[in-house]
This record gives sequence, structure tokens and C-alpha cells, in this order.
Amino acid sequence: MFYLESKGSFKNAEAFLQKMARFDISSVLDTYAQAGVHALETATPRDSGLAAGSWDYEVSAGGGVYTISWVNNDVENGFPVAIMLQYGHGTGTGGYVQGQDYINPAMKPIFDKIAEQVWKAVTAL
Repeated sequence: MFYLESKGSFKNAEAFLQKMARFDISSVLDTYAQAGVHALETATPRDSGLAAGSWDYEVSAGGGVYTISWVNNDVENGFPVAIMLQYGHGTGTGGYVQGQDYINPAMKPIFDKIAEQVWKAVTAL
């Protein structure tokens, strides 16, 4: 059996936990979600520009988990154009168009900034 004994005050720990309970990370995530949209718009290969201009985002929270979802609403024949550009696709005549990895390089700096800012915000409490 394991017993834990402590002497002293938990004042600092309690203060930290209270600050964390009031901390709203959504505003930080919203800022970087918008930056992600801009990065994706800039990096998306352009033909008509419709796919590049169709990026948006959603920030959601639940159960202590925060999520940023970047979405692209440009769909052709039931298939997302952004995915076709990223991974490639077959043509109607039997050919294949090679994909171009434009999403990962565009988003890497955004992910790094999110991690840095969230860490700063949490450690500043």
C-alpha cells in the first residue's frame, strides 16, 4: 500500500489550478486558425483560384480538448479539390495527375507557432 503525506501549504498549486480553470485558449487558437487559412490560401496551387479561396476553419472545444479543423469547400464531382491537389487524382481519360504536397509545408510554421504560444500562455499563469 502507498501513503502520501504532505506538510505545508498547497496555496501555489491551488492558485495555479484556478488560473488554469479560467484560462481561455480559444482566442489563441482562433488567431492561429486564421493564420492557417491564410497560409493554405497562399500555398494552394491555382488554376481558377476557387480551391485557394475556399479555405475556412472551425475551433471546437469539449472535455478539455481543443481542436482546429481547416476545411475547404471546393468540391468537384463529389470529391474535395484540395485533396485531389494534395494527393493526386485520375483523369476522365485514364491518365493520372500527380499530387503536390502543399498543405504540410504551409501548415508546419503555423503548428510550430501554436505550440510555442500555447506553451508561453500556460507557463505564464
